[in-house]
Amino acid sequence: MVAITVPVAAPTAAGGVVKVAARGVDVFYGAKQALVAVDLDIAEHQVTALIGPSGCGKSTFLRCLNRMNDTIEGCRVTGSITLDGQDLYARTIDVVQVRSRVGMVFQKPNPFPKSVYDNVAYGPRIHGLARDRAELDAIVETSLKLASLWSEVKDRLGEPGTSLSGGQQQRLCIARAIAVSPEVILMDEPCSALDPIATAHIEELIDELKTNFTIAIVTHNMQQAARVSQYTAFFHLGRLVEFGDTAAVFTNPRETMTQDYITGRFG
Repeated sequence: MVAITVPVAAPTAAGGVVKVAARGVDVFYGAKQALVAVDLDIAEHQVTALIGPSGCGKSTFLRCLNRMNDTIEGCRVTGSITLDGQDLYARTIDVVQVRSRVGMVFQKPNPFPKSVYDNVAYGPRIHGLARDRAELDAIVETSLKLASLWSEVKDRLGEPGTSLSGGQQQRLCIARAIAVSPEVILMDEPCSALDPIATAHIEELIDELKTNFTIAIVTHNMQQAARVSQYTAFFHLGRLVEFGDTAAVFTNPRETMTQDYITGRFG
């Protein structure tokens, strides 16, 4: 199959360089349609927030970007999703490689039942990214530093990842995602299970990570979306209602429905 390509340097609706491009994306769970004709660009080295009421399709869309929906029986995805112009749904594509290029951090911290070290080393080991223990040590240290966790766990690397606090566990999961050198990091409500202090740590981390990674985050928290993202996409009933610069979406939305959701009239 010939891969579908898009211009890598094409502008997004808000202006930027496209990393991930979705065109005409429909998602079905059996007979139920969860997404309808979604066109959306994710800008490189920026944070794109996906907002909308529960059940609107934002998490479904996020899972399309690294083919996590493939694991759901009866789920069907149509349309085009490309990463740097490469069709992520081409028959010749290696799904394992897709998920190494597009990492994911879930709503609830889910460290493996392994040591802090082995949580981070797991991906590099199975992908053969380190030639020896010294290289693996370097990957683990770098990943933990990028996740702003190294100073807190450098003397606890042999302890179970589950022994860390909730906020530390989530940063460990971010370090685990970083360790395989992804280009894109997807975050599905990464702070919903955390207290305000841990949430602030994660938000600061997201801002730092966009220097090295492209980030898409699903959040119900309007203030969080406004704080951490450069672009915002508003979904409702499976459709993309509005997309643009975050400041513009929150202060001068084009659509009445967006205004109503942001101001709390529904949702």
